[in-house]
Amino acid sequence: MAGSEQPPTAGGGGGPDGGSLAGGGDAFGDRSLNQGLSVLVGLALCVTMLGLGCAVELGQLGQQLRRPVGLLLALLGQFVAMPLLAFLLALIFALDEVAAVAVLLCGCCPGGNLSNLMSVLVDGDMNLSIIMTASSTLLALFLMPLCLWVYSRHWINTTLVQLLPLGAVSLTLGSTLLPIGLGVLIRYRHPRAADLLVKISLWSLLVTLVILFILTGTMLGPDLIAHIPASVYAIAVLMPLAGYALGYGLATVFKMPPHCRRTVSLETGCQNVQLCTAILKLTFPPELIGGMYMFPLLYALFQSAEAGLFVLAYKMYGRDSYKQDTLGEEEDTDISYKKLKEEEVADTSYGTVTTEEHNSIQMEPTQTAL
Repeated sequence: MAGSEQPPTAGGGGGPDGGSLAGGGDAFGDRSLNQGLSVLVGLALCVTMLGLGCAVELGQLGQQLRRPVGLLLALLGQFVAMPLLAFLLALIFALDEVAAVAVLLCGCCPGGNLSNLMSVLVDGDMNLSIIMTASSTLLALFLMPLCLWVYSRHWINTTLVQLLPLGAVSLTLGSTLLPIGLGVLIRYRHPRAADLLVKISLWSLLVTLVILFILTGTMLGPDLIAHIPASVYAIAVLMPLAGYALGYGLATVFKMPPHCRRTVSLETGCQNVQLCTAILKLTFPPELIGGMYMFPLLYALFQSAEAGLFVLAYKMYGRDSYKQDTLGEEEDTDISYKKLKEEEVADTSYGTVTTEEHNSIQMEPTQTAL
């Protein structure tokens, strides 16, 4: 796929209506820069998957497998709702095949670590969040290539989709199993080290995204804005927002409590952008990566901003109701405990035990009226 032949194919709809992302690929043809980005993306993905594995406890995993609600929600949210949403947005905004593949790939990705952090901030169910992230990552090994194959049929007559490297996608996904398994082993053997690695993986998410934004902006320069049409920005804004709404609705259908609804909402809308970036960087030709490379970065930017607004709204308006519910549960527990103690005192009416100096115990008889 030579660079001179690509513009008519991948960028055929390159106007504002077509939503082309093919432009700017020449900047990524620099071999040294291309290899440097590949190494950075690969390392970031390994650290992220290692942190994910360190967050999984085998006991919790066994409980979820016996009652696989989290597994079912991950399946429906990440591999039914989000791929369909990405496909519909690509059709509505009339994207060409380059932009469509980028959007579909992001929509078919499993959940990311950002959802775990945000679930803590909204008093969500952390066990559910971690299990959904881990299970969606494992399910992605089989379902992500399947979803890509199904939803790319609309653009099957284009060169890019005909050469869609599903085998390379599966290979990249399979390579993530090793750091995940290592993380689970570290959690089992060294819990404190696992907690530290989880924090490192969350910080690596932020640092990696910042570095990628800087490097991409430097390489593409002024052409960056020119080759990313408004339709792509619109999808990057709407897609995570709609994902949060779909996740909350899905949890409502399952009649889950409010804190679990917030968790499922964040899990559905937050995608693993490191994985998406790695697949785009490691499996597609450099001539195309310049344009497609930007969508997961834009998605990461807007999913983080919208999740931050979600957290802010909860802190301002939802926190009080959460405290009242928790306080009510504690009051019920105290009342029950007091009643239990009163019943115990009422039953022991045969004598009273008093304690005097030097641990001497004296039984005082109690008169009982006949």
